[in-house]
Amino acid sequence: MSSLPNPEKMSPLEMRASVGLASVYGLRMFGIFIILPVFALFAEDLPGGDNFTLVGIALGAYGLTQAILQIPFGWLSDRIGRKPVIYLGLVLFAIGSFIAATAIDIYWVIAGRVIQGAGAISAAIMALAADLTREEHRTKAMAMIGMTIGATFAISLMIAPPLNRWIGVPGIFIMTGLLAISAIIVVHKIIPNPITSRFHSDAEVSTSRFSTALHHPELLRLNYGIFALHAVLMALWLIVPLSLREAGLAADHHWQMYLPVLVLSVLLMIPAIIYGEKKAKLKPVFIVAIALLTVGQGLIAFTNQSLWGLGIALVIFFTAFNLLEASLPSLISKIAPVEAKGTAIGIYSSTQFLGAFVGASLGGWLYQHVGLTAIIAFCTFLLSVWLYFALTMKTPAAVRSKMYHVTEMDNQQANELSRALAALPGVHEALVLADEQVAYLKVDLKGFDEEKVVQLIKGGA
Repeated sequence: MSSLPNPEKMSPLEMRASVGLASVYGLRMFGIFIILPVFALFAEDLPGGDNFTLVGIALGAYGLTQAILQIPFGWLSDRIGRKPVIYLGLVLFAIGSFIAATAIDIYWVIAGRVIQGAGAISAAIMALAADLTREEHRTKAMAMIGMTIGATFAISLMIAPPLNRWIGVPGIFIMTGLLAISAIIVVHKIIPNPITSRFHSDAEVSTSRFSTALHHPELLRLNYGIFALHAVLMALWLIVPLSLREAGLAADHHWQMYLPVLVLSVLLMIPAIIYGEKKAKLKPVFIVAIALLTVGQGLIAFTNQSLWGLGIALVIFFTAFNLLEASLPSLISKIAPVEAKGTAIGIYSSTQFLGAFVGASLGGWLYQHVGLTAIIAFCTFLLSVWLYFALTMKTPAAVRSKMYHVTEMDNQQANELSRALAALPGVHEALVLADEQVAYLKVDLKGFDEEKVVQLIKGGA
């Protein structure tokens, strides 16, 4: 690999790896998302499904095992290889899907969902993507993988109701199990084997940097934010399908609500994202989005008898949700110290899944013992705390992350190059890691001269 930044497009191998890994990640997330719009309705006819606490646990159980095992699975991939861990995770996900499909009561569904979540391969996929892409193109690969989350979420909402009519929730579980098996084939046949596997600070969790990430006050605010966002999302999935049915929309036709809601929310969200990034106004946009999210979920309690009212509430909610879901990873990258970016992202991702479990399980308990208004009050509390954290957060610097390959050098040379890079105009942070042969930079694109960075790295090579 050349020590100079390569301006060319991704190589065929990099493109194949990125598309293949994005498809595997997407298939797995699809298997998690697709039951959200239909599970509360399905559980009504399942033995034990009249206990809404158990319904909530079944809905969010995957999040608990995902949160617990995601980081350890990433570490395991450093020891035994990326692909073996991905195979193991996909097999577990398939087994969990088949158990849930053949469940005779709500308890067996919970068991299946727990095993589904145990297939925690996100960290291993990101590490394999880092192994298979050059530093100059790694951001593109990660973006392709990340984009599958939003795409599969949107597709799941739209096709879950018709699929439920045709094959039922057990059939959906069988389908997700088969998709996991097909993903194993994709990993084996399509995704290349890395020539070498090494630790990547931008994509993996380091035990030595845990303390840095966990004691960073701005990162803690963002971690709470993703926890609250997914807790609220999962709590609402317990009541939105029921509210739509009570408002007169048959379960098979819920897609007729979700489709326009998602289209409108994306159209409204995109200009806000562009404004926030281009004008360096991410914090104001972020605050407004949290406020809108609070309003949107609150309106559900007051409009649950009206389809038009629910439609407006859901448009507000999902516009804010999509905006926040897109903004949070960007803020993590801007705020996290360059040496702890991968660790910060790993903790953030685990917190997200923990939020899904807490939101669904506690939401189910509140709905059973108090009612719909208790869920809304719970969500309002979580979001109000988040709004306070957002109002008091530091304004994030308008920076972007850059990575460059460097030739072999010792630690003293790496430290000297780090200082020289940090002194360049437009460079906010710079860190050269000799063992990874990479230079990590945070730069202000307006004042950044990439040619000087290239010359400096070449001169130090």
